[in-house]
Amino acid sequence: MRQLTRRLKPALIGDRAFYRTVLAITMPMLIQNSVANFIILLNNIMVGQLGTAQMSGVAVANQLLFIVNLCVFGGLSGPSIYGAQFYGAGNMKGLRHTFRLRLWVVGLVFVAALAVFAAWGPDLIGLFLQGEGTQMDARDVMDHALIYTRIIIWGVLPSGLTQSYAGVLRETGETTLPMKAGIAAVLTNLLGNWLLIFGNLGCPALGVTGAAVSTLISQCLELGIIAFGAHTTPRHAFLRGAYRTLRVPLKLARTVTTRGLPLLVNELIWSLGATMMMQLYSMRGLQVLAGLNIAGTVSNMFNTSFIALGNTVAVIIGQILGAGEVDKARRSAWQLTALTAAVCVVMGGIMALFAGFFPTLYNTEDAVRTMASRFILTSALLMPLHASAHISFHTLRAGGSTTVTFIFDSGYSWLIMIPFTMALVHLTDLPILVLYPLSQATAIIKSLMGILFVARSKWAKNIVQVDA
Repeated sequence: MRQLTRRLKPALIGDRAFYRTVLAITMPMLIQNSVANFIILLNNIMVGQLGTAQMSGVAVANQLLFIVNLCVFGGLSGPSIYGAQFYGAGNMKGLRHTFRLRLWVVGLVFVAALAVFAAWGPDLIGLFLQGEGTQMDARDVMDHALIYTRIIIWGVLPSGLTQSYAGVLRETGETTLPMKAGIAAVLTNLLGNWLLIFGNLGCPALGVTGAAVSTLISQCLELGIIAFGAHTTPRHAFLRGAYRTLRVPLKLARTVTTRGLPLLVNELIWSLGATMMMQLYSMRGLQVLAGLNIAGTVSNMFNTSFIALGNTVAVIIGQILGAGEVDKARRSAWQLTALTAAVCVVMGGIMALFAGFFPTLYNTEDAVRTMASRFILTSALLMPLHASAHISFHTLRAGGSTTVTFIFDSGYSWLIMIPFTMALVHLTDLPILVLYPLSQATAIIKSLMGILFVARSKWAKNIVQVDA
């Protein structure tokens, strides 16, 4: 036993210098994400004070926007992989080219999103309104979802550009500026919601419209802060002349696109899967939408720990691989996985303790509060498994194993989780409080898949040996 411990300890536990590096990268992102998700919780509670229909309408709209945002994330993932490795290799010219590629991705996704929502917005929203409930309830949810979507869709552009700046800065180890911009944005959003949802200090009481307008303003502010800071700081010299041209060397563009396209497709298909899951759950009643909205908002607040660590994995592993230290990258991946698991056991325990408290903050029916509480408890118990899968995904992505990440992420969703949940919904009469945890428990399979993929070690590659 002692021999096993001696062998496992260096493999799973790093030295002080390693954890100082992890802390320096993770903490600003963790603070930013924690503040952002706490403000989102408060905003969600504010919208929840308007009523269940308003809260459900915003939840449906945000689920559809979730697909768009993940397409942006997926499209930026290819340039991000190369950006981290270019920086690790000291290639600033290549890093600047990856920034320009991000601008192209954001613009294309934004135009596509506008076209899709203009053509099929009501039809897409209607997919979530087929569960138990009156026609009047469904119509109210539809109206609020359309109002919110027609405003918030314009935020895809500033939000995507902010992600472009934040991503390229984080790949160089700069996480403080994105944190400051993010905190300023979420505080602005909170104040704007308080003013425009309820009409405080003489402002008009706009309800759901006010929530959307406030969010759009905060997104534009965040972009302004991060862009100004990035271009006026001498340390970020690689951004000088970034807008003189949007041309990118064809060879690099082709290489990044070839490796990054599976990630974009993966995020699109995975997000469609997540949306399908929400639609399947909603078949058990329109109230389920409200319960999922509350639980999702609370879960996201606690999930910031492993999400921030996932971004840290992408930066650290990418830089190490770019420097050609493959063995060190493999060792660091397992050490980061072990750290994340330990953190999430603690965070999941805290979340479980407060599972019954958060739903009481909403102006909704007791049945919705009960569902939300049980959904939160399920997420708390499964958090270490979701965290393990998340870290595995970012580890594989950092090494450029985009086809494997596609199989791991979208393959799992559409071949395992969705068919299983669909069978539970259509072939059984199980109530949602039993059906939901059974469905979510498939995370055990995904966690094991991730560990096996990382253990194969074929993901650890230096992929920036191209002429940038």
